[in-house]
Amino acid sequence: MSDTERPQITLITPPAFDLEVFPDVLAKMLDSVDIACVRLSLASKDQDLVARAADACRMVSHARDVAIVIDNHVLLVERLGLDGVHLTDGARAVRAIRKDLGADAIIGSYCGITRHEGMNAAEAGADYVAFGPIGETPLGRGEQVDFDLFDWWSKVIEIPVIAEGALTVELIEKFGPVADFFGIGEEIWSNDDPVAALKTLIAPLG
Repeated sequence: MSDTERPQITLITPPAFDLEVFPDVLAKMLDSVDIACVRLSLASKDQDLVARAADACRMVSHARDVAIVIDNHVLLVERLGLDGVHLTDGARAVRAIRKDLGADAIIGSYCGITRHEGMNAAEAGADYVAFGPIGETPLGRGEQVDFDLFDWWSKVIEIPVIAEGALTVELIEKFGPVADFFGIGEEIWSNDDPVAALKTLIAPLG
């Protein structure tokens, strides 16, 4: 990505939310900030709950011409009229799922901190690759993605790359020139005004 291009935003939903409240919050977010894609990232294994949440978020997103993908639940993509799937297990299933969903579906792959995994996902047909966490976190093994990975990717690989995980204003300013997207969710949802929190976080992007 060139320095003159502004990274886009993938908005990652909370792992759980109130269906009576969140669609309105999402609508306000999409009306206030330029969002490229919504990623439904629910922790629940309740099929009915996930389906109802996906339906509600799809209606809000599609009414504003914003794409929506769902974490891992490949079978729900066509059933619920979603735009694609975000796979959290790297490149392993990308090729098979591309055959299942077809050329028009969005298929993204989260590849942790591993360049090799990202390259495999790109070669298998992913529309984008996500690396993270970018910032410091006590979760997992505490590993972070090195800036050099994004710098190299932006110069060598054409597949768009998402930077996500424990983002700060400083990190968004630093990674802005080498990321195509920022995946933002956990950083804003605990705030009383998530719209304002998002605007503050992405202020360095102009």
